[in-house]
Amino acid sequence: MSEEQENTAAQEIPVRLFTSAKRNQKPSIDMTQVVGASDILFVCLDTLRYDVAVSEEASGGTPVLNQYGQWQKCQAPGNFTYPSHHAMFAGFLPCQYDAKSVADRELLFFPKAIGLGRKTPEGAYGFSGSTIMEGLEKDGYDTWCVGGVAFFDKRSDLGRVFPSYFQKSYWNPSFGCPVKDSTKNQVDFILRKLAEADAERHIFLYLNVDAIHYPNYFYLEGASNDSIQSHAAALRYVDGELGRLFTEWKRQRGSTFVICCSDHGTCYGEDGCLFHGVNHPAVNTIPYKHFFL
Repeated sequence: MSEEQENTAAQEIPVRLFTSAKRNQKPSIDMTQVVGASDILFVCLDTLRYDVAVSEEASGGTPVLNQYGQWQKCQAPGNFTYPSHHAMFAGFLPCQYDAKSVADRELLFFPKAIGLGRKTPEGAYGFSGSTIMEGLEKDGYDTWCVGGVAFFDKRSDLGRVFPSYFQKSYWNPSFGCPVKDSTKNQVDFILRKLAEADAERHIFLYLNVDAIHYPNYFYLEGASNDSIQSHAAALRYVDGELGRLFTEWKRQRGSTFVICCSDHGTCYGEDGCLFHGVNHPAVNTIPYKHFFL
């Protein structure tokens, strides 16, 4: 068998598995109908734990996000920001927690150049290029990044990698993790930019919300150290600021599709583990939802 025949055969196996497993499952959203018709907001609540998200959902602590459906329990693409975002920007968003194979993954975006015999799954937007943003840019989108954590701050070679994937990227120190009003500052900035945006051109906005990342103790009155309680308080703060963003975006831009998720969780002493960058259920289990404004 020639090398070309071996490659073709190797590609056909995952295609058969994928199409067989998926033939009775309709996608929850048809991205081929979204792309070109709507703006897309990708809101990453950096470091948000699944258990905290669903607890605040149940208690009413996040009234804005609660308007848009329940959190899905998902597997994180990586155990800290850098690997998670490389996966997500290539189209591999958090997948269902109970997924047993790639066939169980719902793909909103699909990189046409690799995998699954290069056959775009039903309902997915097949994009050309190395990232979602590159593909959307080719289809007429203006791509924006508003950074938060240091991997987006453009102050180092590493901090310039992700911003370089976008046509327009923004960061300033008031968006950083140590700033208590970081999400407010990000939303204020976005709304100013939105007022100047071309109304005839669709926007893909990636927003890295870092308020939930450490340090977050200052969102809980009287606290001097980060904890799961201050993590939850940070989420409540973020929810209010997202309300301003969603309301004004919808007013100015109309039809808008939102992807909202965490990139990884974090630990506060569980099994002796602290923060993230390690494989622990609290790190690997995250919340996800998508919806229209």
